[in-house]
Amino acid sequence: MIITTTDTVEGKKIIEYRGIVSSQAVIGINVVRDMFARIRDFIGGRTRSYEKELEKYRNQLLQELEEKARELGANCIVGVNFSYEMYQSMLMISVWGTAVVVE
Repeated sequence: MIITTTDTVEGKKIIEYRGIVSSQAVIGINVVRDMFARIRDFIGGRTRSYEKELEKYRNQLLQELEEKARELGANCIVGVNFSYEMYQSMLMISVWGTAVVVE
């Protein structure tokens, strides 16, 4: 299945729109990891443990999005967007796009 952030797929014609598909995850922040992240923030550098967690959840959400699009009979998702929101010690990741059928 083609999953893209663009509104079209080069060389493909959208022949039918099947609807909006979305998926969300709310992630609790690990206290130990958070402590090391704060140290990393203080001394500088990237927080690899958080990056790995974000990548893991992003991939899971894309899989869920693909499953929902297949249930609608789509073979492509266009206009995919991600949103990351922080609520106290929780992180919410949302992903959505439009399920379509392309030639």
